Parts: sequence; structure tokens; C-alpha cells
Amino acid sequence: MDRADGEPKLRVVVAYSPAAGQVDVVDLKLPSGATVMQALRESGVLERHPGIDLSSSKIGVWGKLRVAGDLLRDGDRVEVYRPLLVDPKEARRQRYRGHLERVKAAKKKG
Repeated sequence: MDRADGEPKLRVVVAYSPAAGQVDVVDLKLPSGATVMQALRESGVLERHPGIDLSSSKIGVWGKLRVAGDLLRDGDRVEVYRPLLVDPKEARRQRYRGHLERVKAAKKKG
């Protein structure tokens, strides 16, 4: 924890992935007692990505869901999660079906 100007500072990271393979990561120093929402505002991520709707997007710290008013600790990583386009179970089923089709096609050839 930094103590610039006599006030404790928290080192926090804010991360958002607007699309697969893209990550917007911002390192911040915030005053002690800062909240998740303060970190989001200070990071500028909400301005850079106007599609983020905090009324429907989930936010978390280190993979655990949090609310905007939760207090942060030194070293926290605030994350904004995109909505899922496909249910993970359904995505696995689709990959498996594709795998089966490739196996069947290979058996017909060989």
C-alpha cells in the first residue's frame, strides 16, 4: 500500500474484455476505502466502452461477483463480465457433435 500524502493508497486493476482476444486493463491507485464503482469510474472503462450496461452486466473481484458499493482491498482486480452468447453446456454439446461428425467422416474415408 502506498502512503503518498500521508493517506493510504490501494493498488487496483480494472479489467474488461469487449471481445474475445481483446482486453482493456487499467492500473489504478485509489484512496483507502474506495469502492468497486469508484474503480470503474476512475479507470475510464465505462467511457471507453459505452456498451457496458451496469444494470445488466455483472462485476466481480478476482472472479467472485460483487456489487458496485463493495469496498476494495490493495491488490484487487475488478472485472466487468460480458453476457454469455451461448450457454457453456450447449457450447460443449455443439463441439462434441462436430467432433463426432469429423470422426464419422474419417471412418467413411478410411
